[in-house]
Parts: sequence; C-alpha cells; structure tokens
Amino acid sequence: MKKIEAIIRPVKLDEIMVALAVAGILGITISYVHGFGRQKGYTLNCRGREVNLYLLSKVKLQILTADERVEEVIGIIDKIAHTGQIGDGRIFDQNVDEVVSIRTSEQGELAIRV
Repeated sequence: MKKIEAIIRPVKLDEIMVALAVAGILGITISYVHGFGRQKGYTLNCRGREVNLYLLSKVKLQILTADERVEEVIGIIDKIAHTGQIGDGRIFDQNVDEVVSIRTSEQGELAIRV
C-alpha cells in the first residue's frame, strides 16, 4: 500500500476531488496548511502599510491506495494541479506497512476500501 500526499493550490481542490471520485478514489484526508518555497509569499498594502506575507495557503491531500493505483492517482493530481507556474505544489509517494480499520479491525487493503 502507498500513502500519496499532495500539496496543491486551494483553487484546484474541487476539481481534483471530482476527478478522483470518478476514478473510484473516495477516501481522502484534506488539511489546510501554510508554507513557502520558491513562490516566496507576497506583499499587501493594508491601511497604508506594506505587509509581507511569507506563508501561503495551500491544501494537503492524503490518500491511501493499493500499489497498482499509485500511478493513476498521481497522474490525476498532476494533470489537474499543473498550471506551469511556481507554486503548483508537490506530490509525495510513501510506503505504508500496515493499516488497521478501527471500526472493523480489518487490516491491509481491506481497511482502506470504502
């Protein structure tokens, strides 16, 4: 099993969720996060004063899936999240040794099926 984590622009969230649902990926954890990279933030004028905002709002998706679906899930996220501009985000693929459903005590891939 794999855990896919993606940091994306907030405006891309709905489109990615719909595409993943169409592909049969229904279990997603979503967190609203802040960070910076090469995008470096921006400056606002607030009440006649310049304010530097270094941390930008992003969305973090976490998806558990079977090994054979990893490329499909990453492909969907990459295709939709891509704008070609700095700040599109990152996708991480991590191995997961074990998953246990707390409600049913099912283990492994049975525990991640919705």
